[in-house]
Amino acid sequence: MSNNNATPLSIADKLARPELVDMVPYQSARRLFASGDTSQTGNNAAEQKIWLNANEASGRGEYQLSAENINRYPDFQPTSLLNAYSNYCNLAKEKILATRGADEGIELIIRSFCRAYQDSILICPPTYGMYAISAENHGAGIISVPLVNNTLNLAALAEQVGQVKVVFLCSPGNPTGNILPREQILAAIDLFLGSAMVVIDEAYIEFCPEQSTTKLLADFDNVIILRTLSKAFALAGLRCGFTLANEPVITLLSKVIAPYPISAPVAELASKALTDDIALMKARVEQVNHLRASLSAWLITQPWCSEVFASDANFVLFRCTSQAEKTRLFELLVANNLLIRDQSKQAQLESCLRISIGSEHEINQLQQLLSAS
Repeated sequence: MSNNNATPLSIADKLARPELVDMVPYQSARRLFASGDTSQTGNNAAEQKIWLNANEASGRGEYQLSAENINRYPDFQPTSLLNAYSNYCNLAKEKILATRGADEGIELIIRSFCRAYQDSILICPPTYGMYAISAENHGAGIISVPLVNNTLNLAALAEQVGQVKVVFLCSPGNPTGNILPREQILAAIDLFLGSAMVVIDEAYIEFCPEQSTTKLLADFDNVIILRTLSKAFALAGLRCGFTLANEPVITLLSKVIAPYPISAPVAELASKALTDDIALMKARVEQVNHLRASLSAWLITQPWCSEVFASDANFVLFRCTSQAEKTRLFELLVANNLLIRDQSKQAQLESCLRISIGSEHEINQLQQLLSAS
């Protein structure tokens, strides 16, 4: 007998690719905690919360725009922006593609190198969730080779040579925070020479610039590096990132990207940050690194904390003594409008929470609240 009470399918669900109907989208910090999702409501709800869950910079940005020629389409790749980033990263601008955040770079790479329903990517969880989400959206397969003690499992990676087209390495890792050993990155690149692109996600590299892998582009043709202005440059709201690679790769990605990926206001503000605000960025990085070290030292002394992960980024991941304790702490903070990120559903991260490094005042508020619990 048919169920007459069943909810009819929408036209979107009827026509969609079947695997997308039940797919869970990436749960960004803003998606998890929209301004009306917790106890604060109204127009000022977002400002009343302390946001330590999205690895953003603290404070408010102060920017001015000329708004000239806003009636015209922007350049495909704004010259001022490419020149500014070329000077910053010491690479020729022909090796740089400006994108709408590093996330667009991830999508372009998968769309360019993976045939839908035929090719696969490789990820090393726990890692950034958008690699898998972008692959699912495109119909690419996903092969997982989990980290071992937050380092690459090179023997397991070797077994996947010839099985994947793109390998994603996140260094510093998100949500773990640590840099992958340079010799392991080199070994992975060498393993996949001629068979796969190795993508090194350096979204957090400004917090440990000496670990950058940009010089590897001169020696390997299968290396791609992802960068962003969202973290150390405190420009998450701009959505401006960069894909760094050798010219044949940049030429290929340029065929896939939208015709006007970088708006004129974004190019103007980003160019200014990359030319006039480098000293400010470095001062911000120094402050974050200091606060991160202090917070890590404090966390490990708390009775509800069993482990603090090494971090080279602008956040700290820690493990609670139990899942129940993790839930208690997380709900206490949410009830007081202080938002951090629950990472406990990720592989190997049971009972783990992640704290973005905000201002000194915000970190002090978090410590005071947890100390009183």
